[in-house]
Amino acid sequence: MNEIKLVTATIAAATLLRELIHAHGELMFHLSGEHGDGSAPMCYVQGEHKINERDLRLGEIEGCPFFIEKDLYKDWSHSHLIIDVVEGHSSGFSIESPRGVRFIIKSRLFTIEELEKVKKQQVLL
Repeated sequence: MNEIKLVTATIAAATLLRELIHAHGELMFHLSGEHGDGSAPMCYVQGEHKINERDLRLGEIEGCPFFIEKDLYKDWSHSHLIIDVVEGHSSGFSIESPRGVRFIIKSRLFTIEELEKVKKQQVLL
């Protein structure tokens, strides 16, 4: 069975992320509903944001782990999350903000077949 990725990135976001990794070292993402940008993914140097039992690891983007709060994941569990980048400053402490850009979440609903595979592969909850 091919594993369904729960989170991926656009070419633009992946390119920016590689540049940020080159400049800052190992990075990570965290998505919560608590930031001023709503559900904007925050990108941190690994270790600058503490992960706890309320967080789930959805996967990796360019080698960077991507975490989401369990309660928020309940709302997104039917969707494939796609990280993109747009012009504008983040109101959080995300590492890309000084560059005048910010990461955003786009999504698409999983197909019925994909959703069945996701349910079978999940060991997250």
